[in-house]
Amino acid sequence: MRHRLHRSTPALLSLLVGVLALLALIPRPDSATARPSADYVIIVGVAGLRWDDVNPTDTPTMWQLAQDGAIGALSVRSARRVTCAGDGWLTLGAGNYATYTSGPITSECPPLAVSITPDGTKTGASLPDHDGVVAKNRALHWGAQPGALAEGVRCTTAVGPGAAVAAARPYGRVDRYADTVDEDVLSACALTLVDLGQIAGDDATSRAGDARRADAALATVIAARPARAVVVLAGLSDLDAGTRLHVAIAQGPGYTGGWLTSPSTSRPGYVQVVDLAPTALAALDRPIPGKLFAGGAATMSDGRPASVGRAVERLADADREASVQQRVGSTFFTLLVVAELALFVLVVPLLRWARRPAGPVAHPPAPRVVVRAAEVLLIAASLAVPAALVADLLPWWRWSSPGLGFAGVTLAALAVATLVIAWSSSRSRANAPLGGVAAVGALAVTLDVLTGARLQLNGVAGYSAAAGGRYAGVGVIGLGLLVTGVLLGGASLAQRFERRWRPFVMAVVGAVGMIVIGSPYLGADASGAVALTAGVCTAAALAVGGWLTITRLIWAVAAALAVTAGIGVLDLFRPEDQRSSVGRLLVRTQDGTAGYIARRIGEANVVTTVTSPLTILVIGTVLYVTFVLLRDWGGVRRLLGVFPPVRGALAGLVLASVLAGVVEGVSLNVLGAALATAAPLTVLACLRVLDHADDRTR
Repeated sequence: MRHRLHRSTPALLSLLVGVLALLALIPRPDSATARPSADYVIIVGVAGLRWDDVNPTDTPTMWQLAQDGAIGALSVRSARRVTCAGDGWLTLGAGNYATYTSGPITSECPPLAVSITPDGTKTGASLPDHDGVVAKNRALHWGAQPGALAEGVRCTTAVGPGAAVAAARPYGRVDRYADTVDEDVLSACALTLVDLGQIAGDDATSRAGDARRADAALATVIAARPARAVVVLAGLSDLDAGTRLHVAIAQGPGYTGGWLTSPSTSRPGYVQVVDLAPTALAALDRPIPGKLFAGGAATMSDGRPASVGRAVERLADADREASVQQRVGSTFFTLLVVAELALFVLVVPLLRWARRPAGPVAHPPAPRVVVRAAEVLLIAASLAVPAALVADLLPWWRWSSPGLGFAGVTLAALAVATLVIAWSSSRSRANAPLGGVAAVGALAVTLDVLTGARLQLNGVAGYSAAAGGRYAGVGVIGLGLLVTGVLLGGASLAQRFERRWRPFVMAVVGAVGMIVIGSPYLGADASGAVALTAGVCTAAALAVGGWLTITRLIWAVAAALAVTAGIGVLDLFRPEDQRSSVGRLLVRTQDGTAGYIARRIGEANVVTTVTSPLTILVIGTVLYVTFVLLRDWGGVRRLLGVFPPVRGALAGLVLASVLAGVVEGVSLNVLGAALATAAPLTVLACLRVLDHADDRTR
């Protein structure tokens, strides 16, 4: 009995670590934020309005509104890749991602054309084409229902064509419609939507003129606003193919300073268009239809600079970084994929030459300088993504040539890190760089998450707030680095322990990774934590040797399901608008609306697979492993035989990355980010084990 208990000690400790890790995912308590209470809400939309258009000279009314109210960067994501004016207005009215503009996506948006027919009351109007718009949106996977905002109040007033699109009820009626603003118009209904036109183009003079005209019209609105009214100013859309961050200001009861934030972003200073509808209903103390709305009510948070000029400049700088990041990021990952695949091909002769059979006819070893150069290049390739993450410590996007600036900063960081790691690992074990470099990448992401994920926000190796996928926590690329570092770093550490203790080591390291990824205080990626759990269980099961049997796979899947259920139960203690992706999916499954989510995730996976350069890296790596590394001279078989924990780590890495990518709708991007670090390190480890294959000493 004592012997059995001694043998089961690592397993019991691993179970204890898993329970503690799950408890660490307990969500933060609901904050007691005072809800704004107003008698009127006026939403003023200016399509294309950005923070670099706002200044005290050209737009004094907007500047004063920003000084007195809460401000933030507005993501104008809609159901279309390019959000034109009609799409932004309809998304506002639906409280969900909607589409209004028809036709293919071009470099510029077509003019907003709205057919408005006055009704017999001389105060209301109707949109004769609204039925087709409603039917089109209900057929999309988002399930947006135009008119959901208007249905939440008894009376809505629209001023201007864009406002009519947002204010129309599902059957096309606008309660009250006017062409101009006066005091009677703004006080006729509790909710008023005002269209002040648009600010288009890149010409500074033209934009300044449009901004002045919009500011003069806004001054009329402010002068005629009734008492106890919340005024929301929003740059509701883009007007060309370049996705940008726009203006969001809320001023009135409950919004008297600070940053705007919402549950959909969890980032102070950032809100979405889909947050505006629940914000209006919350301010009017009306019930919010959570099943229809994709966002949450925006609230005010602290931390804004005392100077409104500094706050506005910070938001304008975030917009510049987000717009540059999308172009530079695409180029960076494309070049990285080409460089890594070319490096793999160049290493093939060294792999074939590395194994030197004993005997008088043995060929001479490859020149040491060539082998060492290949090792340095492989280390550099594995550090490229962490170097791109660290590059955001310097504001390269502000420089005159941001692409060259990013390249210079990244190469400098890459050179320093490569030289340090290459020198320190020159005489280490074959698996030391495999775990050490992977751990360095995971450590960089962890430190970033601990400090608020500032490097990932709008970073090349992070996520773009303008794209609207994520605003806080760990992103897709960061998740790939964390999965790689946790599994390969844990495997390298476990190799130093006795065989029976290796699963425990993997469980401890995996629990730390699960906390970093899944905790709502840190990574806030519950589905990523579930995927990592499956990967860690697989790695732990294979750490003692053997292969991935059906029994081991079942245990790994069961553990992931247990974590999923645990997160779902914990989500029951959170408000509906603060639940994780796992909790929302379970709730949607219960009420029968999970089909929309499944369709959205499926379509996103298809689009990402076709458009992402990381897909090419995944395919190229699979072919390279199949036709090179798995050959007798490839070295990977010997690597996995000599280091069983590495075999488990690589199996867990693939399982966790694929699972996370599919569930989160990013296809192979998580696996591609993981392989960008893991594949060069695996090739390096193969070179080293082949080089020592004929050693007769320990």
